[in-house]
Amino acid sequence: MPRAAERPRTLFVNGDITETDVPTLAALVESLGFAEAQVATAVNGEFVARGQRAATLLGDGDKVEIVAPRQGG
Repeated sequence: MPRAAERPRTLFVNGDITETDVPTLAALVESLGFAEAQVATAVNGEFVARGQRAATLLGDGDKVEIVAPRQGG
């Protein structure tokens, strides 16, 4: 039987359905190619600071927002 961290789960990332087996928000951000980028994150409407992403476990059905700052005028 797989460990909980290896069990696939369905997340809603920026409104899109995503199937993943990553256990934490930090791992999700990295897997989506944002590891080095300056991004803001939220899970289920609650802001998650960069330092808390590794401790933020993801569950099936969580709604995740990953937002990169934009420049322009």
